[in-house]
Amino acid sequence: MTTAAPWAPTVFRPREIDVEPSAAGLKGHLGSLDIEAMLVERKALVWRGFDVGRVDFEAMVDMLLPTRWSYRHGNSPRTKVGDNIYTSTEYPAEYTISMHNELSYAARYPSRLLFYCEQAPASGGATPVVNGAAWLAALDADVREAFAGGLRYRQNLHGGVGLGKSWQATFETESRDEVEQFLGATGAEWHWRQDGGLRVEQPGPSTVVDERTGQEVWFNQADQWHAAGLGDETAVALAAIMSEEDMPQSVVFADGGAIPVEYVTQVRERGLAQAVDVEWSPGDLMLIDNVLVGHGRRPFTGQRRVLVSMAG
Repeated sequence: MTTAAPWAPTVFRPREIDVEPSAAGLKGHLGSLDIEAMLVERKALVWRGFDVGRVDFEAMVDMLLPTRWSYRHGNSPRTKVGDNIYTSTEYPAEYTISMHNELSYAARYPSRLLFYCEQAPASGGATPVVNGAAWLAALDADVREAFAGGLRYRQNLHGGVGLGKSWQATFETESRDEVEQFLGATGAEWHWRQDGGLRVEQPGPSTVVDERTGQEVWFNQADQWHAAGLGDETAVALAAIMSEEDMPQSVVFADGGAIPVEYVTQVRERGLAQAVDVEWSPGDLMLIDNVLVGHGRRPFTGQRRVLVSMAG
């Protein structure tokens, strides 16, 4: 009896696919592929050694992401550096970013993410990617059952000064009307606070069944929104000055029940354990299916600049 090889992204290199090691060679290669079918089958695609420059990346976005999305309702700190092109999450280099699917806490989430390495770090800084079906299967049955009823995400977005992101940065607008119009289509509950901030509560599932493959995958950000995901010292410091209800972001089960710390820890650790690290060199590209695959970031030293764009 043979054991199937563990899942890993498919990597393309110029010599292996007999194309010129240049951005032009990559464009020709991409034009010959059925990207949608390949992405559904292989989940994550990596291109190395094509000498893709920053301007070239813009052209790759046009080819691989037919409809670029903005990062509206995004909760992680980023800088917008082009036409719906952003830096990857700007989080201190010494910390791991746990596995997650982009905007999985929101009613509207992208189907694809395209990453580009503009500057590789001195060491570390890989982007781990995980097969969402394998992540789900790795969890204990009682954890899967506890999460089955879904989640409720809570945000307290300040109006310009405070912890976390402002509502203006989160929704990329200064207009309250635009925010209300956006949220009105999401099933969220919200109210404007007297201090100028915005409180949002958004229901969401713990898993989704991908309609293309029939696979059920782990699909939420409970471990990132839970206070336990902040690390012991940070969680204790925040708890000393505010209740969990008032934190910039928090999460509970859909019925309002607290999520046990040990469940959050298991989700985080087993997601990272199932992940495959994608190391970066300047000019590398990676395209992932944002439903079938989660991603994160390993700690690093030196300067790291990885850009990302997303599509519906």
